[in-house]
Parts: sequence; C-alpha cells; structure tokens
Amino acid sequence: MAGRWINDLTRADATPEAGFLNRRQIMAGMAGAGLVAMAGGARATTPEPDDWDVITQYNNYYEFGTGKDDPAEKAHRLTTEPWSVTIDGMVERPGAYGFDEIMQAMTMEERIYRFRCVEAWSMVVPWNGFELADLLDMAGVKEGAKYVAFETVLRPDEMPGVRFPVLDWPYVEGLRLDEAVHPLTIMATGIYDRPIPNQNGAPLRLVVPWKYGFKSIKSVVRITLTDTQPPTSWNTSNPREYGFYSNVNPEVDHPRWSQASERTIGGGFFAKRKPTLMFNGYESEVAALYEGMDLREHF
Repeated sequence: MAGRWINDLTRADATPEAGFLNRRQIMAGMAGAGLVAMAGGARATTPEPDDWDVITQYNNYYEFGTGKDDPAEKAHRLTTEPWSVTIDGMVERPGAYGFDEIMQAMTMEERIYRFRCVEAWSMVVPWNGFELADLLDMAGVKEGAKYVAFETVLRPDEMPGVRFPVLDWPYVEGLRLDEAVHPLTIMATGIYDRPIPNQNGAPLRLVVPWKYGFKSIKSVVRITLTDTQPPTSWNTSNPREYGFYSNVNPEVDHPRWSQASERTIGGGFFAKRKPTLMFNGYESEVAALYEGMDLREHF
C-alpha cells in the first residue's frame, strides 16, 4: 500500500464558502457546461441551514432524474439507515460490512481532505473521509487482484430516475488497484464537517481527485476485487466520450468541448479562464501510475 499522503493545501486554498454556496447561481447562467465535480478542502465553518440548502441544490445523480434540481428534490426517498457495503471477489474476508462497523474501524483514520477538482469549473471544498486502502485492508486483497469495481445502490421504488434507460442501471465504476490504494483515493462520508446529504451520495461515496467527477460513484453498496477490467457506466454508454481512466488531461479534449482551461467557482461567469492542470494539479503524486501509457489512447 502507498504511504500516507501529506496534504499541503491550507485553509487559504479552500474555495470561499460564499463562492461554493453561489455555484448554483453561477452555473444557472452557463450554457452547455459539463458536469461539476465537488472536491475537498480545508476545514470550514459549518454552514447555516439556509446555506446548506443552497450547497445541495445543484448536482448530478441520475437515479433521481437528469435535471440538476432533481436529486435535491427527490433523494430524500433514499433509505440510508441501515446501510452495508458488500466487499467480494478476490478478497480474504468477503461479506457485507455494515456502515457502522466500517465507521467504527475507520474512526482513527477519518480525516479532513483538502482536494481540488475540476470539470468546467474548479473549487476546493472539504471532504470528510478515509482512504479506500484502509477499507480494502478490512477485507484483505488477494494476490492477483488488479482492479476494483464499484456499484451504486439500485432501488426503483426510491429512485424514480431508474425508470428511464438513461444508463444501464445500476451505476458502476472501476479503478485499477494501484489507483484505488493510492492515498489520494478516499471514501467520503461528509462535507463541510456534516454527513453527506442523500443527493450528494450518502452515506458513502468515492472521491478520486485527479479524475473527473463522474468517477466519484455515489451511495456505494458493492466493492468487488477482480483481475479483469470492470465495466463503467459512462464508458459503456458512450465509449467515444468517456474512457475507463477519466484522468484530468488538458491535452485530451472531450469530443464536444475543450478541457484545456477552467474557471474558479466564486470568480463569476466572466472570470478569466486559467489553464487546467495535468492530473488536476496532482501530477507529482500520481503521474508514475501511468508511466509508459499513451494517455490519449487510455483517456
């Protein structure tokens, strides 16, 4: 397993909370924008209830509908207690791990992560969570495992969006094992020191800060260790636009828009764009994972 990552972002690096809270108004005026990836930042003051409503009103969770407001309006239907995550495949101790059991085991590991992420816009906001590697250690990864597959809960009675074939349900994602155990890869349980709301992926979601937001699978109920590359929802749906790796690479444009530059949340729609950083600014930490690979082919 990789060693602990030392976070060098500070409180000053965090997106001002007002800027984060205002992203709905900013994005409302943006035509043709891509998905917005939420990421972690420095510990921040707990938002007031009204502010918290604003934070959680604009996101993507297609199981509740394709509109940006749909998750906030409908995700209250999702039952998150009790919750368990089945860890199976190439592991020593397969089984259903209860959320409370996981959290009890991870108490000493849970930290605030200050990650920045980018899609069409960038920001730094705090995640609470623990390294995925620590969770995999609970189950014991067998020799020969090469990939980690993830699956979102599928409950048609609680998730009205799955009535429509937007994607092949349930939502699935995957990482190479070395990506999964990298200390930057976390399972998030909170944001701004509060539990993640249903529409943002409660109670447990993946965060991989050097990749685009659609890799951050929400409401995880299954993690499978395998020796073959698993299918991922967006790659299966549209392989021309969404590769398995989904790394932030400004040199590889999305077929329908450039990924070479970004705006910072809070700067306004007409703020000057700045160059997108390779691997979202984590090149020194993760570039070695892809040494020798053609990143245009493996996008």
